Amino acid sequence: MSQLEQEIKQLIIDSLDLEDIAIDEIDSAEPLFVDGLGLDSIDALELGLALQTTYGIKLEADSEDNRKHFASVQALAALVASHKS
Repeated sequence: MSQLEQEIKQLIIDSLDLEDIAIDEIDSAEPLFVDGLGLDSIDALELGLALQTTYGIKLEADSEDNRKHFASVQALAALVASHKS
């Protein structure tokens, strides 16, 4: 697991107050919504805000790519990495 994936997992736990979940319990390839972690649209908004605050990533609310970016921890890590370079 990459350092960036670990950071994103911790960001998910902290920003969504998932106190009962540890970093190693989140599978990087597992879906974040519905199946997997079972997050919902409100969680997506909170997570998007946390990504913006932490990494300076601006997400368009109506972008078709958001579903792809928020698919998994791996997808979020790829998004963050693409904005860092």
